[in-house]
Amino acid sequence: MKAPPVRFTPYQVAVVGILAFLQFTVVLDFMILSPLGAILMRDLGVTPAQFGLVVSAYAFSAGLSGLLAAGFADRFDRKRFLLFFYSGFVLGTFLCGLAPTYPFLLAARTVTGLFGGVIGSISLAIVADLFPLEARGRVMGFVMTAFAASQVLGIPLGLYLANAWGWHAPFMMIAAVSAVVGLVIFATLRPIKAHLEKPRDRNPFDHLLAAVVKTRHQWGFASTMLLALGGYMLMPFGSAFSVNNLGIPLEKLPIIYVASGVAALFAGPLMGRLSDAVGKYRIFAASSAFAVPIVLYYTHLGVTPIAGVIALNIVLFAAISGRMVSAQALSSAIPAPTDRGVYMSISSSLQQLAGGLASSCAGLIVTQTGNGPLKHYERLGYVVAVAIVATVVMMYRINAIVMGDMRDIPTPAPAKTAI
Repeated sequence: MKAPPVRFTPYQVAVVGILAFLQFTVVLDFMILSPLGAILMRDLGVTPAQFGLVVSAYAFSAGLSGLLAAGFADRFDRKRFLLFFYSGFVLGTFLCGLAPTYPFLLAARTVTGLFGGVIGSISLAIVADLFPLEARGRVMGFVMTAFAASQVLGIPLGLYLANAWGWHAPFMMIAAVSAVVGLVIFATLRPIKAHLEKPRDRNPFDHLLAAVVKTRHQWGFASTMLLALGGYMLMPFGSAFSVNNLGIPLEKLPIIYVASGVAALFAGPLMGRLSDAVGKYRIFAASSAFAVPIVLYYTHLGVTPIAGVIALNIVLFAAISGRMVSAQALSSAIPAPTDRGVYMSISSSLQQLAGGLASSCAGLIVTQTGNGPLKHYERLGYVVAVAIVATVVMMYRINAIVMGDMRDIPTPAPAKTAI
């Protein structure tokens, strides 16, 4: 007999809301820099190469901090750990808002990445600690609406503030909102210490090394890197492809982003519920099978009406949401409770590094002459399609590991899921 859906307590609902809003601030801080590029390069007098270094400084410092923090991630109350790194993130964003020169901004982005890069992994560990596997799809679906909300609400508002008061204003806005979120976390989130109950006889470095060499963890790390490879390879040149190849006027680009973001706002929670009801791997495989032909078709397009571009983006974002939500929920079951922090930190670092590598590789594949159309963009589609198929194979193995663990757990007596 199929078990009834898990009902969330009011506190669990509050935690989901807090984590979603927290992720919104972190994602917005990461994404806002790219749309501000034209204004920032003009005001600071920097070259495209220097601006690219500002963008990558966050990713690489985030990857480094994730590895440095990994060994300590399971040795502290998750609430305290989260507040420490979130405070550093708020400080770094505030410094970006004050930056008078290029070197200052570069240093500020590095500080922001050092702290912000760990927050996502802590949030995932909290989700795995507080919610059973059969409900994590729903939770991941809502938390990941932060990405869509940043597109629909955050970026247009940030651009409006930048045009009205300069490029510093969006960073000040994010810092102010994040400070309020930090206070809510301090006042609302309860201590999360269940993972500390088991005695520890390993130092942080040994804990990190032990997590890296576990075979089940390595499958998760490999799938995370492939997911990032497929996700980040098309992103850097998405707007340039839309303008130069699809013939979309620059001033109409926000329409595409807003429409895609609105679709993702609905797709994330829907895919989360489906992954809990139908099966996480089934939804991941189905979404992947749906994404491959769309990616291949999209990357081969020429001049296309904006309505067709919007429709394709909406369908593609729905498939991406299905992949990401189900993959995150399934991967959260790989580590044991005492290894969740270190596993999530390493996974987050690898994701950042793989994303940076994917962006760099995309730049080597795609070429452009003057202001003409991008060339070889369809090759990115082939690479992404291969990565998607490879990830389906890897997630099959991860699903087998997780399902094997669940079969080995004795069936417990009926109990409430309240915290």
